[in-house]
Amino acid sequence: MKTISTLTFSMLLAAGSFTVGCHQKEEAKLKPIETVDGANKSDISMATAEVQLDKLTLPANFKIDVWAADVPNARSMAISEEGIIFVGSRQEGKVYAIVDENADGKADSKFVLAEDLQMPNGVAYKNGDLYVAEVSRIIKFKDIKNNLGNPSFEVVYDGYPTETHHGWKFISFGPDGKLYVPVGAPCNICDPEEEIFASITSLDVTAPNPSPEVYAHGVRNTVGFDWNPKTGNLWFTDNGRDMLGDDIPNCELNKITEAGQHFGYPYWHAGDVKDPEFGDAGGAESDYVAPAALMGPHNAPLGMRFYEGGMFPDTFQNQIFVAKHGSWNRSKKAGYVVALEKVDANSNVTGEEIFIEGWLDDASQEVWGRPVDVQELPDGSLLVSDDMAGVIYRVTYQETAE
Repeated sequence: MKTISTLTFSMLLAAGSFTVGCHQKEEAKLKPIETVDGANKSDISMATAEVQLDKLTLPANFKIDVWAADVPNARSMAISEEGIIFVGSRQEGKVYAIVDENADGKADSKFVLAEDLQMPNGVAYKNGDLYVAEVSRIIKFKDIKNNLGNPSFEVVYDGYPTETHHGWKFISFGPDGKLYVPVGAPCNICDPEEEIFASITSLDVTAPNPSPEVYAHGVRNTVGFDWNPKTGNLWFTDNGRDMLGDDIPNCELNKITEAGQHFGYPYWHAGDVKDPEFGDAGGAESDYVAPAALMGPHNAPLGMRFYEGGMFPDTFQNQIFVAKHGSWNRSKKAGYVVALEKVDANSNVTGEEIFIEGWLDDASQEVWGRPVDVQELPDGSLLVSDDMAGVIYRVTYQETAE
């Protein structure tokens, strides 16, 4: 398998800049979405959540609000052409469809599409159908937007490993039309015999008997990836191993430039950290692809998207938003932010800036929210899911008069 494009990046982000610039695209508008009634539908237009928006800080002229409340354990998101948001919930075992029916910038309805699933974290939408990843299988809801009130699914593939350690999945369709499905390492640190572990696979869901192919090796646990709209290359976040101390190793942002590349796990971490248990069993540091960027230790970068919308200033075009879910095993917590990874014309990461912070009180070490995924709406605003608060936020931008 090869990447589909060799186009180069045409926009350079102004270094360190959150300044207002001319917009790349005409800003689109939200449009009403008609839905049907069903026993699985609930009105969430007046739902509230225990959030502390006043503690969240964003760059000038940006605003954050609760777009949807009452979305328990909101994790990875996908979107239909109209703007229906599909959300997986790893802990709840449910999949939701969230709809802003009157286009006022706030969700009105929630449909429970399925329940009693096994860690249905990942969702992907293509050609009217919704795909959901459980631990060992991929299921499909055909023509979902016309069946929100009466959903049913079929099994597309059920041969992925059954191990639950890093078994939850983020999924997305690539430019080649295949569904990309990661298979995390079934451990903190180990060297699995089966090639499919610690990988990203591709799956042709249109085939009569689909079978996954390993696209990238040495990927410990990715819960977020996206394709660079200018180069066609797949970029992904990866969570580093635990139990080497507070500051080792860094989590990673990686890019794949050709099929079959190996990103180091379990032999090397963060590019140059040799694993004390398994490092000698692997090759030299140079045998593996180094990270495109180091993202800090144990802060759990998850969902990521290249921004392509028209609402934000042009300096955000084709830059990467990353939701850092936050550490669980660090003596001083880290993460709990949405970061902006700045990418230059040569597809190199030139730096990171914090876009949203405030879910973590650094002084008290108290946490009230954990960002999981990011997703654009048709108008160019940005949704952020929060599995701790059970909400989805919406970030908007409005220029101020000079």
